[in-house]
Amino acid sequence: MDPVQHLFRFCVRMFSRLLYRIRIYGHENVPDGGALLVPNHVSWLDGFLIVMVTKRPVRPLVYAGNFQNPLLNWWARRWGTIMVGSGPKSIRNALNTAKEAISNGELVLIFPEGGITRSSQLQAFKPGIMKILDGVDQPVVPIVIDELWGSAFSFSKGKFFWKLPRKWRYPISVHYGKPFQHAKSAPQIRQAIQTLSTEVAKYRMQKPISLTKSFLRTCKRRRFAKKIADSTTGPLKGGFLLLRTLILQRLLKRHALADGEKNVGVLLPPSNGAVIVNMALALDHRVAVNLNYTVSESVINECIKTAGITHVLTSRQVMTKLEYNLDAEIVELENFKDKVTLLDKVVGAIHAYVTPAWLLGAILGLGKIKLDDLATIIFTSGSTGTPKGVMLTYGNIVSNVTAIDQVIHLKPADTVVGLLPFFHSFGYTVTLWTPMALDIASVYHYNPLDYKRVGIITKKHEATVLLATPTFLRGYAKRCKPDQLKTLNVVVCGAEKLSSALADSFEEKFGVRPVEGYGCTELSPLVSVNVPPSRSAAIGQKDRLEGSVGRPIPDVAVKAVDPDSGDDLDVGETGMLLVKGPNVMKGYINMDEKTAEVIKDGWYRTGDIGFVDKEGFINITGRQSRFSKIGGEMVPHIKVEDELARLVGDEEGEEDGIKVAVAAVPDVKKGERLVVVHTKVDKSPDELRQGLTDAGLPNIFIPSADSFFEVDAIPVLGTGKLDLRAVKDLALKLTSQASD
Repeated sequence: MDPVQHLFRFCVRMFSRLLYRIRIYGHENVPDGGALLVPNHVSWLDGFLIVMVTKRPVRPLVYAGNFQNPLLNWWARRWGTIMVGSGPKSIRNALNTAKEAISNGELVLIFPEGGITRSSQLQAFKPGIMKILDGVDQPVVPIVIDELWGSAFSFSKGKFFWKLPRKWRYPISVHYGKPFQHAKSAPQIRQAIQTLSTEVAKYRMQKPISLTKSFLRTCKRRRFAKKIADSTTGPLKGGFLLLRTLILQRLLKRHALADGEKNVGVLLPPSNGAVIVNMALALDHRVAVNLNYTVSESVINECIKTAGITHVLTSRQVMTKLEYNLDAEIVELENFKDKVTLLDKVVGAIHAYVTPAWLLGAILGLGKIKLDDLATIIFTSGSTGTPKGVMLTYGNIVSNVTAIDQVIHLKPADTVVGLLPFFHSFGYTVTLWTPMALDIASVYHYNPLDYKRVGIITKKHEATVLLATPTFLRGYAKRCKPDQLKTLNVVVCGAEKLSSALADSFEEKFGVRPVEGYGCTELSPLVSVNVPPSRSAAIGQKDRLEGSVGRPIPDVAVKAVDPDSGDDLDVGETGMLLVKGPNVMKGYINMDEKTAEVIKDGWYRTGDIGFVDKEGFINITGRQSRFSKIGGEMVPHIKVEDELARLVGDEEGEEDGIKVAVAAVPDVKKGERLVVVHTKVDKSPDELRQGLTDAGLPNIFIPSADSFFEVDAIPVLGTGKLDLRAVKDLALKLTSQASD
């Protein structure tokens, strides 16, 4: 490096310290010899940043069209920049130059995404990177540039440059991963960077990012604007929401909850009241455990025992309807009305409308809440067994909320329709904490199956974001009028497969096309999502792929492994999906052995079967529990189920319930056999079997004629998801009765 370059680097570093706080991690991983530096690409500063912070000279590959200015062109060439033109010959020459430079012991920098990400997600890698490495024995060094998303030079908020910096001395971190040799493919290099990003997130998560403080700030920002509403009590402005939350926090502390009592049960449907209760518990440094009111009394009591709950906050109306005898002290919120004092109102009003958010946070001691502290316990649906208590931390929830904001590009004008119950991780994180932590509004309704009412409140509150399951979307598509959902421009669903027929019919009627995401309770819950068309800022980038569940959200990595050996599979190969990132749960409460079974080296074993394609999109093919080994061959229940749904006219779905489900029961000859339970349909078992044959399914996939059973209804969970455990029990019962 010549003296001019040394002087320039020194001046730039001094100047950058005035504007940024740059941290470098893992620089010792940069080898002394030749290597290919491969970072993610989040801003216009990236190339300049890597050149400045790497102690050795770096030769970046850049697009020549960006350096037409004579001064820029001269300066770039002085630094050894490798110019890439638009023609095939120019590209070939540039790649050959890069290969030669690496072979000669130099460092070469390339951004294989080919452009700055518009969604904050890691994009597909261009195959040209492998031409540089072809025949070269030098290593690849993965690099993650972190925290620059949101800066003026990134594409956050849908634009470059024309936005104010969020803070002075903007933080930036650069993380050099361990070098590796003999890369087999561009997707393999991409996976290395995606995995490194999960480690990088740990550094960032050490900084104070408080959900509860964000709640205070957003309420104050919208103190005179609508923040929440529900279908029974109407809208609440941010200031009044905070006022009521602060008053309830004082009342709970004074009249209901003991000092040191940590886990508190909540038995309420999605509503203004449920939001206030959850926020009051969070501000009081307690853990809200939202209980599933769709399960039996015995199951709820088991959850209460597991979580060590002594008080359950609920309403008289809920308890009258459920008629449960719970093993905890019931606190009916209506009883607090006469306990509110003038002092409660005055103190609450001052704090809600006058006290600055930072000071109120200090008064409430919110700075003491750490990201590793428990935020909630969510009990699994129990669709495949006994419910387990999933411990989610504030860090888990923050990672999801931040990712949703980045990928979906939420705006202050957005209003989320909250239909999923808060005892469901999707409801707790996405429809409760996301609106509470961000500058958006939300409207709630207690029953997602009340299709007409959902249409009414969506229209009334001009909601823009709907989060649901395909089962619910079918009902809305059939029961809601077009003008009721016309304000929606983001519709995301999960829990079940979204069929193209349902997506088509929904888009045709309401003008918005649903996209699919993926997650599970243990992952807080979001893992991946397709970017909705209305929020896509992609220019020459693919940010959604129908049939897939999208790319992983920022800081999350997904890979497929062999279900038996646990060995990593190549890109595109189907296996067990493993997930790593800050969204992975703390563990199952009081189940250390079970936790150790599903989390190893930070990777969570999902139980889902699928693959990650070369562009990074995740494709789910089934659950491990939904495969049967018949005659030595693995038979997927979902494949048979999907074909049967098509044959009985349930491809678009029925708002009154699922028509067909497939389960497996033991079989003496073949180990297992498939059983079909279905509601009343207009085809006989023989006709359905012939339909499966015509669809090209192997004989081993086709249930016998005596394995079809008509039932009044297919068991589903409160979220509309198929209750796999109940379906299995039903199949066992029916086959047992038939054999008798």
